Amino acid sequence: MNAKIVIIGAGPAGLACAERLTELGFDDISIYEQKPSAARKFLMAGKTGLNISHNEPFEQFIARYDHNDWLSPMIKTFDAQAIREWMQGLGIQSYVGSSGRIFPKEMKAAPLLRAWLKRLQQRGIRFHYRHQVTALTQHKLSGIDLNTQQAWVTTFDVVVLACGGVSWPQLGSDGLWQGWINDTQLNPFQGSNVGVCQSWSTYMQAYFGQPLKRIKAWTCNQQAQFGEMVISHYGLEGGLVYRCNRGLRRQLQDNAVATLFLDLLPDVDVLELEDKLSLGKKQSLNTRWQKAGLDKTKIALLREIVCKQDWTNPKKMAWHIKQLTLNVHDFRPITEAISCAGGIRLDALDQYLRIKTHQNWFACGEMLDWDAPTGGYLLTACLATGRWVGEGVSTYLCK
Repeated sequence: MNAKIVIIGAGPAGLACAERLTELGFDDISIYEQKPSAARKFLMAGKTGLNISHNEPFEQFIARYDHNDWLSPMIKTFDAQAIREWMQGLGIQSYVGSSGRIFPKEMKAAPLLRAWLKRLQQRGIRFHYRHQVTALTQHKLSGIDLNTQQAWVTTFDVVVLACGGVSWPQLGSDGLWQGWINDTQLNPFQGSNVGVCQSWSTYMQAYFGQPLKRIKAWTCNQQAQFGEMVISHYGLEGGLVYRCNRGLRRQLQDNAVATLFLDLLPDVDVLELEDKLSLGKKQSLNTRWQKAGLDKTKIALLREIVCKQDWTNPKKMAWHIKQLTLNVHDFRPITEAISCAGGIRLDALDQYLRIKTHQNWFACGEMLDWDAPTGGYLLTACLATGRWVGEGVSTYLCK
């Protein structure tokens, strides 16, 4: 079709948008990326095994997002099963892990990305790497070629912003695009899927890097979730605490401290635990606690948090173990976050993710104001919103 389309950003959302546009018959598509190669954050996330989606029922899956009603129609068009079929079409086999997470069989992002880029290039998509965009107007894009330090300018019929959020800026998501959008159309970015700050005494230094396994965690306004987290020099990190980020963030909006609750032995009820802690009173506390089911890291955490006079009281200790209360006073910097909440407000977008104040500007991916935990939800939404914008661009150009 005779329309010039420019995409800013070669991450999963931008690539998904470009791919959908080629499927719809568009052949004049250029992608501008300020880094030397595509999808660097995608590759980083896949270094330890690319978790691309999750194989749970859709109602449960979509509930993981904060704006789930808004995202639902987009993700329905490119859900976990569609992603697996898409991967297979690229020659990448996938499997469902014991937790329901979906991975490539090779457990790496690079083979999938190579196959994807090859297909996009074969379809005629032009990639302009190390081309930083510095200004954007109604029909014109300008910037700097970082290879030569020369200025460049191009025109377009439609531009798609797929610039990412502001986490991991060293990989390209630096947030400079916010200067192209009116402040009233943006919600401030906040770190998501990021570690939380908890003050430790020197006693805990020996346990930095140690996991808290098979526990439950929750906040005042969230249900308990099962998993594990890791004790860090600054506090706590890992998948389970990331899933509590949203609840903690809401508390910290109004309070100096947020409360995180831990159940260190979720498979044992409080009365049974009280009985176990009452046995063997001639034994050391550590021995009694270990026989009750606590490992050394959990015991260290209890000694750190619980006042000493409660240690020998089975009833009080049973409640501490089942509902250990930690005070969280902050998050780690957003530059360390896996993802971020905030971005372009949903009411600034139309149903096709076109920015309402700009007739021919669309946006997709993490730069939009939605939030989700790790576990494949982030990538799924980036892919789905990218493809949705492809449909929207086609509708706009063909009307």
